[in-house]
Amino acid sequence: MPSLLLAHHLLISHVHLFRFTPQLQRSIIFFFSGLPFLVSLTSLFRFSPQHRRGIMFFLSALPFLGFLTSLVSAQYSNAANSTASNGTTSFNNPILNEVGADPWVIRHGDYYYMTYTTNTNITILRSSVLTDWDNADVKLAFDPPPGMNYSTDLWAPELHLIDNSWYIIMTADPNFDTPSPEIDMWCDFNCPAVHHRMYVLEGSSSDPWDSTYTLKSQLNTYDQFAIDGTYFQHGSGLYHIYSCWYRQYDAWPANLCITKMSDPWTVESNFTERQIISTPDNPWEKTPYGRPFNQRLSSNEGPQQLTNPTTGQQFVIYSAARSDNRNYCLGQLELIGDDPMNPSDWRKNNQGCVFYQNPKAEAYGVGHASFTKSPDGTEDWIVYHGMRDPANGWSARTIRAQPFTWNADGSPKFPRPGYGPYQVPSGQA
Repeated sequence: MPSLLLAHHLLISHVHLFRFTPQLQRSIIFFFSGLPFLVSLTSLFRFSPQHRRGIMFFLSALPFLGFLTSLVSAQYSNAANSTASNGTTSFNNPILNEVGADPWVIRHGDYYYMTYTTNTNITILRSSVLTDWDNADVKLAFDPPPGMNYSTDLWAPELHLIDNSWYIIMTADPNFDTPSPEIDMWCDFNCPAVHHRMYVLEGSSSDPWDSTYTLKSQLNTYDQFAIDGTYFQHGSGLYHIYSCWYRQYDAWPANLCITKMSDPWTVESNFTERQIISTPDNPWEKTPYGRPFNQRLSSNEGPQQLTNPTTGQQFVIYSAARSDNRNYCLGQLELIGDDPMNPSDWRKNNQGCVFYQNPKAEAYGVGHASFTKSPDGTEDWIVYHGMRDPANGWSARTIRAQPFTWNADGSPKFPRPGYGPYQVPSGQA
């Protein structure tokens, strides 16, 4: 057994030395990391030495079989998706062949950079193409120490360039989303996310890949629930838009709040100046769908700034309803006045979701989007997560991308979600 476990350790610690794709490296680590646990189980039962050796041989073979399966699967997957990156003209969704949610993509220089929810850390991916992330470079940007208010459940990180500096804005909490009974009892419903807050990491240089990211500050959300925060950059200043509750222990519905900032890590507004610019009042924003008396898990979250490049119109595209079911979709706010802090200067599209499930294509729960451009700057693209099987909830989400255009009134015209094949972005090599 010691030699078996030693081999396991050497493989895990040196897998990066082999010329495996990032996806295959992650698969190898996943399969082999279960080996010590499986082997240790044999000591709990009164097997004869001969039987124990046989069981250990069988168990130790499982990860290797998993590795072989992963190897074949990864190479097949890479071949299937090679149209995204080998100079041909089409690709299929998903653009990252593993579970992933809350994608944020930004183009800078010759690369796209992606962050998404990993729960345990902040990882940045870098790719020269938008439609193939299985072969992307991978960088661990921030690994939180234990025992801090931001140590667990790191959600929806976003990488922003503001005044020639790079910042990552993220959600985190101290204890795996599990409040003590003394806190939970104050909520009308259970409130597992009551300790989630917003945090900002600052990069050390003007290059997002070479930067070292360190914690700069917790954003002031008045010691209340806050998730999915983003920056809204406007001519009048910088703003923080995030998902919030009315009060500390309301525990739903989740609304969209806005506060003004003096810099990317400092909120300028006091509590009385915080404004709510959207609440989940429409049937399509509620969970279960349309139930008028149930506010629990009815949500406005995942806000993203979107600017019409021709007219300059400013939108906030947000996610509505519950993130682990088929009805999750995108809603739309438009800034029609000059003051983002004035709720009456925002116009909500109450007609329905602007991007929503497509059962014919088995594309469900589509939401939490970000927006980027094609390499030549002529096309607008939406990057989002969705599910093929809504019965599996959060664990079924994968990351997809599609182009979109604009309506005559200047609002975004999103496509129906699907899997393709689609044309690669204009200018993509």
